[in-house]
Amino acid sequence: MIRSALTLGCVAALLAGCNDPGFRGVPGVRVAEAGEVGACRMVSHISMRPSVYGPVLAEEGVKYARNKVLDSAQADGANTVVFETVVPGEPVLEVKGAAYSC
Repeated sequence: MIRSALTLGCVAALLAGCNDPGFRGVPGVRVAEAGEVGACRMVSHISMRPSVYGPVLAEEGVKYARNKVLDSAQADGANTVVFETVVPGEPVLEVKGAAYSC
């Protein structure tokens, strides 16, 4: 009985993760460079701090944060995001982006 409840809990957690845009991505919102949005309307500035850091999980944390920024942009009515440039090799402590409607 306890084992089946635990299995059911694990399955529910996995399904919830599959529905999280931080994990699955955000269709309908594209990433662009600053020079590509000159004719677009600025919607908002969005930022998020990755929830994990370090040599093993940092990349996944940044990917999750970028996807969450894309999701927030879509919720604000944007379809394009320009992310702030980061210095290669430096840790990313905050993901920042500008959301546009193009």
